[in-house]
Amino acid sequence: MSDARLSVFKTYKLYVGGKFPRSESGRVYEVTDSKGNWLANAPLSSRKDARDAVVAARKAFGGWSGATAYNRGQILYRVAEMLEGRREQFVAEVADAEGRSKSKATAQVDAAIDRWVWYAGWSDKVAQIAGGANPVAGPYFNLSSPEPTGVVAALAPQESSFLGLVSVIAPAIVTGNTVVVVASENSPLPALSLGEVLATSDLPGGVVNVLSGRTAEIAAPLAAHQDVNALDLAGADAGLAKELETAAADNLKRVLRPRTEDWSADPGTDRLLAFLETKTVWHPMGV
Repeated sequence: MSDARLSVFKTYKLYVGGKFPRSESGRVYEVTDSKGNWLANAPLSSRKDARDAVVAARKAFGGWSGATAYNRGQILYRVAEMLEGRREQFVAEVADAEGRSKSKATAQVDAAIDRWVWYAGWSDKVAQIAGGANPVAGPYFNLSSPEPTGVVAALAPQESSFLGLVSVIAPAIVTGNTVVVVASENSPLPALSLGEVLATSDLPGGVVNVLSGRTAEIAAPLAAHQDVNALDLAGADAGLAKELETAAADNLKRVLRPRTEDWSADPGTDRLLAFLETKTVWHPMGV
């Protein structure tokens, strides 16, 4: 009897609403490593997939934004635990996607997991730096507090398939937003694998939705969608960013423009605060 066996190739799928659908178009595209070697077929998302992802994100928004900040932090920390458990898989996918040595890919994955934990820790602290009591001339309390913007459509960085991906997703959801993320066009596999981690964590379905495919094709309907509240254009080039900003202006979306970023550097709090709105409440003082 021969010891030879057939390899079981993985079928990558989208992650939308806590489920793993294929693209409604039935299309896929070939994903290759940095040397042009075939790695997998990834779903080629359509405009319909983008609209379905927005519906899922909107449905999840009420429960996620209404959860306590402490609970959101616990859930994000649980995701980090699971990422740690699948560390070797992500190292291999990042090494293939970005053409890095194993040691450099390991450093990227470790940094991504650490960053997820770092953002998780901000869940019940961000209100202290984004809100406060305001001095007013009169017998009133005047209190400002941050609230999530809503549904955020994020274009993941093209060259940083995992660390950059985590750096745009984690700060948006820890503050109570829900996200539709478009994975790196040429290196989508770490993002699609992240969907598998999220599905088996405590994160409610729809809080994060992962699409793969042609960035420009998916981004256009998201930028024009009337139920998307904000755009993160980290993965857009200058020409695409300009088109998307124009489309986003129709319903006054909040837009975070693309900029040159070192994803391995200290992230600061910019992205935590980017998709928050400030609610100010006046209340008379008791006499």
